[in-house]
Amino acid sequence: MLFCTYDPEAPSFRHRLAPLIPLLEARHWRCAVWQVPRGRYGLRFLEERSSVAAADLVLLAKLRLGMGEGLLMRRLARRVVFDFDDALFLSQPKADDDVAKQSWLRRRKFDLTCRTSDLVIAGNDYLAAAAGRWGRRVEVLPTPVDLAAYPRQAPADRRTRTLVWIGRPENLRYLRTLRPILADLAGRFPDMRLRIICSRFPDWDDVPIERIEWSESSEVRHLASCGIGIMPLTDDGWARGKCAFKLLQYMAAGLASVASPVGMNREVVVDGTNGLLAGEPDEWRGALEQLLSAPERCLALGRAGRELVAERYDRRLVAPRAAALLESVAAPTRGAETTGHLGAASY
Repeated sequence: MLFCTYDPEAPSFRHRLAPLIPLLEARHWRCAVWQVPRGRYGLRFLEERSSVAAADLVLLAKLRLGMGEGLLMRRLARRVVFDFDDALFLSQPKADDDVAKQSWLRRRKFDLTCRTSDLVIAGNDYLAAAAGRWGRRVEVLPTPVDLAAYPRQAPADRRTRTLVWIGRPENLRYLRTLRPILADLAGRFPDMRLRIICSRFPDWDDVPIERIEWSESSEVRHLASCGIGIMPLTDDGWARGKCAFKLLQYMAAGLASVASPVGMNREVVVDGTNGLLAGEPDEWRGALEQLLSAPERCLALGRAGRELVAERYDRRLVAPRAAALLESVAAPTRGAETTGHLGAASY
């Protein structure tokens, strides 16, 4: 199996696909990861045609085919799988007041990739519906959390009035929508802190911020020592495509979670049972005030959230299902005596 990705270190690949490789190799598949160069449409797969043709299955990880590449892929590849967990058919909003926009070119590449693939694996129902327009077979698999990496019990250094947000710099725009509310609460709860785990940080003088540089080795520790995880979103097409991953991380860490009722967040959070949903500013203010005032409430929601992750979103449950899906597509291409083969080494 040949896994094609722009970035093997991207969160999507690390959490959705990298854990499948040891499972597949244990079943006698050889797996290689090819870091595909950006651009070079039409040439990139042509230059790697021997590796593509040698694989029983080519997996495109959030990688849309350019014009002409669909035909080339169908001629070279035995089986093709497209895996994605973002609204790749839309342009991503950049500015705070920006919204997701329809993009003719993005949509055409997305549709072409779905049409070319024998299987499309989408991160949530919203994305699956978009892929279903052209995909011959579409399956939904969430981006899982490695629950075993998170402590079962709240650590001794947990601070229940420390809020936490984790994410990529381009998503800080969602956090900025809460600044007035956080500033107000900081004035009423002097020991409240906002921990941001990221590679960039806002410069706010009205909210006490703990700046934590993201690291794969320390993110669990920095999450688990907080009390409340927050996931604000705007309600647009791009946000509806998100797979609630940071929300699942909060729950795995046993934190009380507050999230916007957008997209998959509505599926993950049962309001008042394993977290709180908040849309309007007054709802956010009320939800956060409730949790800041009641540490025992935070613990109860955190326990319920962790139970949900254990039942539905744990990597130990999702990864074998994903590996079995890939096998079901790739297996018909193998000969009776074949145990899987690949002509190129890992890139």
